[in-house]
Amino acid sequence: MDELKKKLFYEPKNGYDLVETAEHIEAENYCRGYMAFLNEARTEREAVSCAVELARERGFVEYIPGMELRPGMKLYRSNRGKALTLAVIGRNSLADGAVIAGAHVDAPRLDLKQNPLYESEELCFFRTHYYGGIKKYQWVTIPLELHGVIVLKSGERLDVVIGRDSGEPRFVITDLLPHLAQDQMKKTMAEGITGEGLHLLIGSVPYAGEGKDRVRLAVLSILNDMYGISEEDFLSAELVAVPAFDVCEVGLDRSMIGGYGQDDRVCAYAELKALFDTEDPVRTCVCLLCDKEETGSDGVSGMQSRAFDAFMEDLCASQGVELRRCYEKSFCLSADVVAAVDPLYPEVSEKSNNARLNYGVAVSKFSGARGKAGTSDASAEVVAYLRRIFARSGVVFQLCEMGKVDQGGGGTIAKYMANRNIDTIDAGVPVLSMHAPFEVVAKLDCYMTYKAVLAAYGDD
Repeated sequence: MDELKKKLFYEPKNGYDLVETAEHIEAENYCRGYMAFLNEARTEREAVSCAVELARERGFVEYIPGMELRPGMKLYRSNRGKALTLAVIGRNSLADGAVIAGAHVDAPRLDLKQNPLYESEELCFFRTHYYGGIKKYQWVTIPLELHGVIVLKSGERLDVVIGRDSGEPRFVITDLLPHLAQDQMKKTMAEGITGEGLHLLIGSVPYAGEGKDRVRLAVLSILNDMYGISEEDFLSAELVAVPAFDVCEVGLDRSMIGGYGQDDRVCAYAELKALFDTEDPVRTCVCLLCDKEETGSDGVSGMQSRAFDAFMEDLCASQGVELRRCYEKSFCLSADVVAAVDPLYPEVSEKSNNARLNYGVAVSKFSGARGKAGTSDASAEVVAYLRRIFARSGVVFQLCEMGKVDQGGGGTIAKYMANRNIDTIDAGVPVLSMHAPFEVVAKLDCYMTYKAVLAAYGDD
């Protein structure tokens, strides 16, 4: 009976029971590179800039339509500095399709409003509008940094980073002390802190002299000295507040990584590293770093835009291939994170079908919410294909869904790729405290996600 059980039962295993010591070391080396990337990439613009720099160091060149394509060529095209497409040209024609991996590099944050600056009670603040799905109460009383760009009327672009380096000032959203919070604490968690109440404290010293708004004037004077701007220049600025937490190892055993923006830069780095490590592929391999996923993938830099199609159409045209013929033979790994089972909140998970830390890359056949609304729902053939290539490459993986059936759900870029007639499936890193200012992932899962993308790129 024991032998029959072993033969017939399916029992997922902790990845540390499946890999050898040598692979532990490889995972540690991989994660060091990832942690360095995550510390640099605090916004989608910075993630793209960092990725381009890494790509150029490895021989990638900017793609210009009309370039003659040769097997092994390494190309990239930036979409307005907020999204990025990279490719390694394969030996086969694009008529045989491409292998695509797509992740997003935007993350929940606080965007400054277009008229953000005001003074109240001789304190100066920035008004914000939160971006993506957040629990608003998690963003108060934590240190925040300011990142982004200001574009002057002349078109000159000023890059802004305040609070990243040691010794620089940081910002904060204040909260009530418990002694005066009786009314606040009677409210629901959603109501206790409001979106309109997420204002950054940025200054308190008044400008010398008499009159109103002296602190506001002093703050503007400092910004003018730093960047040469006036208050009107906020009208054409993209400035965001993000948590001022350095990426760090978590746990006495150092087995986990904690930091901001791991959804979904943890998968974006896995794609990048896998593409960098892919040489002379049979089929053309493409890496997508997308923007706007947290708000629905709309806009010119989102996955619903035509920017990706334009890039692929240019590649196909250089080989005399119709784009639609390429798409129908292509495969896409939508690399996005999933919620990991949290034993502190067991009521939202169905343990047999939810992802666990250290059980490897998490494959999601479908996403969506309540009845799979908004999902592409990959076919059984696609899942079987992943099982084959993962077994061949020693990838530790698990099948999962996002919580209990009626509990909630989420979306990825998968449906937008599938809508292009591309076989697509989600696979990524399980995360604890997803969308919080400080998220946690397991090193082993990060490494296995990289191996999963590498296996897809290397399949013939």
